[in-house]
Order: sequence, then structure tokens, then C-alpha cells
Amino acid sequence: MMRKQAQRALRLGRTSTPQAESRGQAPARANVVAECGWGRLVAGHTFADPADIAAALLQEQPGQRDIAFYVDKPHVVVSHAPAQLFVDPSETFRLRLNHYTPQRAVRRGFTIRRLRSRADVAAINAIYRARRMVPVDPAHVWGQRSERQTIYALAEDRHTGEVIGVAMGLDHAEAFGDAEPGASLWALAVSPQASHPGIGEALTRYLAEHFQARGRAFMDLSVLHDNASAIALYRKLGFQNIPVFAVKRRNAINEPLFTGGAHAEGLNPYARILVDEAQRRGIRVEVIDAENGYFKLSLGGRSVVCRESLSELTSAVAMSRCADKRVTIRLLSQAGLKVPHQAQAADAEHNAAFLREHGAIVVKPVDGEQGKGIAVNLTDADDVEAAIENASQYGERVLLEQYCEGQDLRVVVINHQVVAAALRKPATVVGDGQSTIAQLIDKQSRRRAAATGGESRIPVDGETKRCIGLQGFKLDDVLPFGESLAVRKTANLHTGGTIHDVTDQLHPTLKNAAEHASRVLDIPVTGLDFLVPAVDQPDYVVIEANERPGLANHEPQPTAQRFIDLLFPGSASQQVPT
Repeated sequence: MMRKQAQRALRLGRTSTPQAESRGQAPARANVVAECGWGRLVAGHTFADPADIAAALLQEQPGQRDIAFYVDKPHVVVSHAPAQLFVDPSETFRLRLNHYTPQRAVRRGFTIRRLRSRADVAAINAIYRARRMVPVDPAHVWGQRSERQTIYALAEDRHTGEVIGVAMGLDHAEAFGDAEPGASLWALAVSPQASHPGIGEALTRYLAEHFQARGRAFMDLSVLHDNASAIALYRKLGFQNIPVFAVKRRNAINEPLFTGGAHAEGLNPYARILVDEAQRRGIRVEVIDAENGYFKLSLGGRSVVCRESLSELTSAVAMSRCADKRVTIRLLSQAGLKVPHQAQAADAEHNAAFLREHGAIVVKPVDGEQGKGIAVNLTDADDVEAAIENASQYGERVLLEQYCEGQDLRVVVINHQVVAAALRKPATVVGDGQSTIAQLIDKQSRRRAAATGGESRIPVDGETKRCIGLQGFKLDDVLPFGESLAVRKTANLHTGGTIHDVTDQLHPTLKNAAEHASRVLDIPVTGLDFLVPAVDQPDYVVIEANERPGLANHEPQPTAQRFIDLLFPGSASQQVPT
């Protein structure tokens, strides 16, 4: 009987057995709850009574994400509060560290290191917010940085010094006093803007090797059952599925896990972020056309139909002013805002004359969106004609525009107030010394698609080939290790561009110009595109106004919150408590 008890305890990672205590190991710890910064880990195997596990979960604080792990009888735990608890639909995987072989050293464009500054904590939270994960309590994480119980591993870009990935490890021997001392990996996240491959694998290996060096027997992790790419990675590293269960408390953070996310099924990230915010406030959501992003929000006697961030509050006149780029620029110019010179494409002689006047130009559809059909920094007349032909596929009228040097800045204005500002950077690949540029583009495109719900991909078209050629490369060339190559001129998210928040750095002149432009166009929600030498300087030109700006990917700025505030003033006070 005692042998069976010991075997069962070790399988679940239990804290003690009679044999362990007879060998002089530390006595068992009961009812252990480990603080992790993003919430608490309730160590189910240290509880004798399932009712106590349920009681611990019901003490979850607002904005936190508590997890009861190693739960022997999850159905019994849930039975104590069935309206508030649910069994987490995740799989548990275990890596036996005595069988794990560290990877040979490889050259990478990033390094893995430990947490070492308060700025690191801020960077961790920036990644978690970008991934729509629960941010950590900075004071807790910084205060526990020297403790042996938890470890934060960070991936840092060698070139920029930017933190681009994070994972937390928990030492079970330190936290629980387990008889078979193991460990677990939690909250792994990679920046959606990261261009390097293998960051998640490197973080996982770093923690595995760290705990292996400590003599730990295994490292466990929990992953959603339908996260096929993550599961494939863990299986490749040697993790094996084990029958371990988790229980969570129902809250707004994990609502899709117990409702199936039916209210937002099929919506793209730009619609989903708004629907999720509405749901948190108790606003009724009716998805009208998921594929095209249409939904209706209702609260009390008020209903508003939206297509992503375009709502019934935007008039047809305001929408038409933004849709026609010629009208946009004309109105903004008349209002005293700085804009580039424009002309409609015509015959080759006219087009060549405009090119000679400005030296370098941009070609784009008059009514285009999402960066389609745009060619930038054209200096050759033949290239201009080819770009016009391509742009005409996305609209009958094609625009020629003076090319202005500068960083691509998107400013989101809601209710005539700046809510977010972000630099948009063109799709870029980083060489590994082995892969061709075509292969690097394919890998980066797949990462961008995964990070944005399929919204961001790098097209391998004539414009991409032109941009690569201007830098002296071809698609089948191998890019040297560590070398960065911009494969697009435009920084549009839909063509693989990345977005980087600079709201706090925005110069007052740029802020005032954006808010003034929204009033000139008389539009309640817009994304203004600027070209600027620097975000903290006053110089600028406004090149476009978008009537349906994407409000996702602007973390940590409250774009979705301000949008719902606009539609339903006062609804924030009715938010469903977490």
C-alpha cells in the first residue's frame, strides 16, 4: 500500500512520501500557493481537501490569473463552485531532464539572459500586453529577482538590445518541497515584432538546462490543447504528454476558455479586440459577418453597428474624405497642415515630368488600403510606369505623390484625442548565414501571420523583388549571418511591417496636428499616417487618413477601451468584475 502511495505521489509531483522523509528530506508543505507576479499557482498536490483548492481559487484578485495545477480530482474541485470554476482545456507536457541533451552552441541574433533591471520588467510587460497576456506586478517581480523559487529568462536582440522574449521558470523544490524535485515553465511569450527564429525554443532550452544544472528531475509546462505549433515544438524537444489537470476561476481574462469564444468566432484581431472589450463591460455582441468584421453592439436601448473600428458614428461624408487620398490631402493642406505634393497618374510624359520635378515619388491607388499597390521611392520612369500598372489592379485611379524621407508614424485619434502613436517599420529579415532570402522571407512571413492572426504576411511580389534588388541582392542569395535586410519599402502591417509604440515620446506639434486633422475631416475615429524625421521633433508631413484604423497591436495604449467609451459613454463603470 505504501509503495503505491509513493508511486502515485511521484507521478503527480507530490511533496513527500514516507520513504522520502526517512531519507531526511524536508517535510511536506501543505496548501502551497506560489506568487508568480501574473497571478498565483495553487499547488493542487499539496492540498488534501479539494474544497480548499476551490476556496484558494475563489480568492483570486482582480486582473490576476490564478491556476490550480497538479489537481488530482478536478471535477470535485469544480463541484464546490461550478458557476465560478472550470477545468482548463490545456495539455500538460513533461521533459525528463535526466534524458535531456543540451543543444550544441549555435550563432543567433539574440542572447538569453536573466532579469537584471527594472527596465527589463517593463519590457516583459510590454511583450505580455502585446500578446494579450496578464502583465506581471513589477514590484513583486523586481522584489523576487534574487530568490531561487522563480527565474525569468529573457531573450535580447544582439543588435538593438531590445527584449524580444520572456519565460518564467518555477523551482518546485524551492516552492513546494517536492520529494522528486522538479520544475515548471510558465508564461512564455515572444514579441510579435521579433524577426529572429527560434526564440521560444531557446528560452525553453535555457530553463531546461538551468534546472538540469540544479539537479531537478523534470520540467513541466501547460499549453492549450489546440496550440498545434507550440505542441509540435515541445514534442521536438522531447516533452511527453502526461495526465495532469488544471482548474481556473472564470473571469474576463480567460472567458474564451469556458465559453468557447463563440461571440468572436471567425473575427479578425481588429474586430476581436473591440468585441472582447465590449464583452468585458457587459455589452451584448452580435456578430453579423465575421469574415468581413461586421458586428453589432447593444447596451440598454442603444445599438451600434461596426466594421472593425468603423462605426455608424462615422458619417458617409467623413468616410469619403478619407477614402479618396486626393480629397484628404487637399482638405488638410487648406487647413494649414503639411502635406506632400500630389498628381493623378496620366500619360507617360506627364508622369515623367512629375518625377523630374520631385526626384523621387510614390505611386498608390487613390482608393487603396492595407498597403496594396503602393510603390515607394521610385526614381526611374520605367519603374514608375510599372508601378502604375500594378496599382491600377487595386483601383481605376492611380496617384503620384512626392516622396518624403522619414519614419512612418501612425497616430490613432479617437473622439479627436490622440490615443496611441506607433512607428511602423518595413518587413525585415535577418540572415543566419545558411538560408536564402526567399527562405528567410517565408519564415518571417509565417511568424508574422502567427503573431497577428493571419493579418500580416510578406508578399513575394514585384515590389519585394525591387526592394531587394536595390540593395544588391536576389531572392536566392544567402544573407550573411546577422545582416538585416528590409524587403519592403512600405511599413504597412498587412505586408509584414511591424509596429512599435512611441506614444509617450510624441512631440506636442505632432499630437496637435493629428487632433486638428481629425477635426478637419470631421471623423470620430481615424489613423493618421505621418512621415517624420523623429517622433520627438516637430517636423512632419501627413500622407494619409484611414477611416478604419486597426486598433490591435497598439499595446499598452487603451485603443479598444477608448473606442468603446466613444460608442457607449459611461459603460466602463458597468464593466463585469474579474
